Amino acid sequence: MRSVLIIKLRYIGDVLLATPTVRAIKAARPDVRITMVVNRGTEDVLSGNPDMDEIVVLDKGSLAAQWRLIAGLRRRRFDTVIDLTDGDRSAFLSWISGAPVRIGFNDEHRWREWCYTQVIQPVPGMRHRIDRDLEVLKPINIQAGSKDPQLWLTPEEEDSADQLLDQLGVQRSQSIVMLQPGARYWFKAWPPERFAELADRLKSQYGCQVLIGGSDQDIDLAQQIRQMAKCRPIIMAGRTTIKQFAAIAKKSALFIGSDSGAMHVAAAIGTPIVALFGPSNPAEWGPKGAHAEVLYKGVDCRACFHPTCERGELNCMKQITVEEVVGVVRRVVATTMSL
Repeated sequence: MRSVLIIKLRYIGDVLLATPTVRAIKAARPDVRITMVVNRGTEDVLSGNPDMDEIVVLDKGSLAAQWRLIAGLRRRRFDTVIDLTDGDRSAFLSWISGAPVRIGFNDEHRWREWCYTQVIQPVPGMRHRIDRDLEVLKPINIQAGSKDPQLWLTPEEEDSADQLLDQLGVQRSQSIVMLQPGARYWFKAWPPERFAELADRLKSQYGCQVLIGGSDQDIDLAQQIRQMAKCRPIIMAGRTTIKQFAAIAKKSALFIGSDSGAMHVAAAIGTPIVALFGPSNPAEWGPKGAHAEVLYKGVDCRACFHPTCERGELNCMKQITVEEVVGVVRRVVATTMSL
């Protein structure tokens, strides 16, 4: 095995959770050249990663662009492809790469099993996504050491985050708490009025500065929370790159938010976390970190997981109260002495 292609065509958190698999291969075979294909918008998660030799970005654009990517992969003559995506597009890329060894998943029992030389069979019982990804190492006789996701920051990226904090008027003499109210799907989000009440409770009890993070799509939500909160938290949504967000999380005393890529970034950088889980199971998607607490009601959401929820006011996220979150925050603060 001299040249390995790893495919992960998912979201920011998924790509970050794949880094222990990359690290395990590089640790076992330092001579192997590792290339990873990811979706546009997730590549910054891997920048600066010493285990990576090359990052290839997939743009879902024109057919010509798709064929240029395919031609480029075939020219590299990979001897092994590891597909961590479990999707049709990635299965096709695995097959057309021409690699003699192609390892992937087919949990949905679709046609894509024909694209691989080795299909990884599901292991009974709920397992974390990291452990599931690491199953691909068994056919190539590699065992993982550390299972913690990792993200690297350069001094320049940390300086950029400092400049943004100055622009936002954040005082370095006060502790920072980051709230992340957005979620990819509405039914994974905690109600905004509860984030507003939580912000006021945190400010009152700890005298901290509250920042509201999120993407461009979360700006309206962040403004809504700011208007409802008496403490007028600082809006950071839509202002950060992935690395700036990570650097600010590193400087923060606490992160509170839903199951999201931001949660996994904060965990990877070592920030104490209070994670609010609803339809997704933390046993599979929970944050990996030394100081991570999860609030999860364990409601069975299989009947109406997507695209809607039929539980109304009994929605799993609405069952999490502000008082419960404050109690978990109190426990985390007592453990980490972070506020």
